[in-house]
Amino acid sequence: MSLWINRFYIYLGFAFGISLWICFQIVIRKQLFIFKDKNSQEKSVPKATQDLMTNGYISLQEKEVFVSGVKIFYGSQTGTAKGFAASLAEAAASLGLPVAVVNLKEYDPDDHLVEEVGKNVDKWLWMLGAHRVVTRGEGDCDVAKSKHGSIEADFRAWKTKFLAQLQALQKGEKKPCDGNCKRGQCESSAEEEPFESTSEEESGTEDHQNPNSVVDVEDLGKIMNCVKKEKREKEQQEEKRSLVRNTVKNEASERRAMITPALREALTKQGYQLIGSHSGVKLCRWTKSMLRGRGGCYKHTFYGIESHRCMETTPSLACANKCVFCWRHHTNPVGTEWRWKMDQPEMILKEAIENHQSMIKQFKGVPGVKEERFEEGMVVKHCALSLVGEPIMYPEINRFLKLLHECKISSFLVTNAQLPVEIRNLKPVTQLYVSVDASTKDSLKKIDRPLFKDFWQRFLDSLKALAAKQQRTVYRLTLVKAWNVDELQAYAELVSLGNPDFIEVKGVTYCGESSASSLTMANVPWHEEVIHFVRDLVDLIPDYEIACEHEHSNCLLIAHKRFKIDSEWWTWIDYNRFQELMQEYEDSGGSATFSAKDYMAKTPHWALFGACERGFDPKDTRYQRKNKSKDISGC
Repeated sequence: MSLWINRFYIYLGFAFGISLWICFQIVIRKQLFIFKDKNSQEKSVPKATQDLMTNGYISLQEKEVFVSGVKIFYGSQTGTAKGFAASLAEAAASLGLPVAVVNLKEYDPDDHLVEEVGKNVDKWLWMLGAHRVVTRGEGDCDVAKSKHGSIEADFRAWKTKFLAQLQALQKGEKKPCDGNCKRGQCESSAEEEPFESTSEEESGTEDHQNPNSVVDVEDLGKIMNCVKKEKREKEQQEEKRSLVRNTVKNEASERRAMITPALREALTKQGYQLIGSHSGVKLCRWTKSMLRGRGGCYKHTFYGIESHRCMETTPSLACANKCVFCWRHHTNPVGTEWRWKMDQPEMILKEAIENHQSMIKQFKGVPGVKEERFEEGMVVKHCALSLVGEPIMYPEINRFLKLLHECKISSFLVTNAQLPVEIRNLKPVTQLYVSVDASTKDSLKKIDRPLFKDFWQRFLDSLKALAAKQQRTVYRLTLVKAWNVDELQAYAELVSLGNPDFIEVKGVTYCGESSASSLTMANVPWHEEVIHFVRDLVDLIPDYEIACEHEHSNCLLIAHKRFKIDSEWWTWIDYNRFQELMQEYEDSGGSATFSAKDYMAKTPHWALFGACERGFDPKDTRYQRKNKSKDISGC
């Protein structure tokens, strides 16, 4: 009965005991966790650091740690790494550490270390005892120097060799190099090519004594003989390898066609009509537009060409640049010299005209196509050698131009200013263009991405070669917003170097996303921004004025004042007169020279800058595209 009466006290005591037990368990677990964490930290801390610690804390009074500085290196094609490096620098500075942000190009401005990184990593791994499965692979994006025609083909060839070696290792037919064999060469149970060592100079031979050890006088002769023998063997092997490489390379270059099956497939999908082994032709969108009477290209506005009678072609699909704004998406090959099969210019021109006419025929009977312009379009009158690649790389470019002029076809030749010798040797053309995509060495490298190491000197020499030409010359400036629009003074200096007759300034055309380029719509300037740039540039070059405008192409023409006669512009071309002058030039063996002023024509009012038509021919009908994908192809 007493228990029942005091049951509440019993319950309270029982609950109090349980609470004490729970608290005790919590304290025990917490102490155990702290003890384990302390042990793990002590194990992870190096001994040198533990010596600085007193009762678990770093004693700064006993020793001072000096940090000379943190260097953060950055480098990227688009420049985005610079911002990331700056953020890291701020974080390091907040810890009280001296920090410096360094651009990698300051250490290697000419890219001499591009190939050294892979070689050094391979060498260092070998020195650390790593086993080579297969020889280090090397490729070259320059198809002229590539062993297999392209860097992709170089990789595929190395991959095939690598996979075959893995299969052989799996079957036990071969063993990887352990670094202990003579000269780094490995023996194989099968009679196959031995492994090559790229660290021969580091390996030496096992029977050589340590240079720091004492050598008997009578052993010096043996050691010297061994060293000489090894040196001779090394030289002989290098000669054999060089001979084999050159033989294979020469044989491949004799057989190789510029247009590979993969390249043919890619370009055909883009609408190219390929000719022979290295040429192509494509129908420009402005040709289609003028067939319908919907306006011509900027060449029609600036120089009076008939866009529906213009053939856009190239005798060389290869190029020496990989420009970020290239609307061909870098499907064409790249190279610095001609090392392919070469087709004859007669065949190239014949098939180019036939393919062009075949594409024009497809518009017969199409609604909107004007009959008279269709008939005119079947007869080619102008040739824009600006389709893709570098036309003057073609060894027979002068013969090709001569054939064009014999057919009474005018020539508009575009070059990327990387082949100054070819520019100097070029025979007269109707109009010679040089792409001036940037005005400084750094921006040119970033935008054009040239293959030549001495690209800047080649660029300057090309402009000087242009200044020596007597026929019409043009600078073509492509403005890429946030890339090359803030270099006005440098552009003005380049103008004085080449002294061109005309300067075309055009906003870049966005061609869609591409893995080969980081260009976006944010890099495309508005037409008013292009006008502002042109006005600022003209203020720096007093011998030039703004002459024409083609708003649709986001393009303006700056002309030299010698083409302004009695306050009227004469930027158009008298094409018949040009053909007469070329005939006289050929008949005289090149002695009857002529200049740009000998075949100029008056510019109509509607083409002038400031006219209400803004470069649109009033004979045509303006057409506004509605919800249709835009064809970006065109010269």
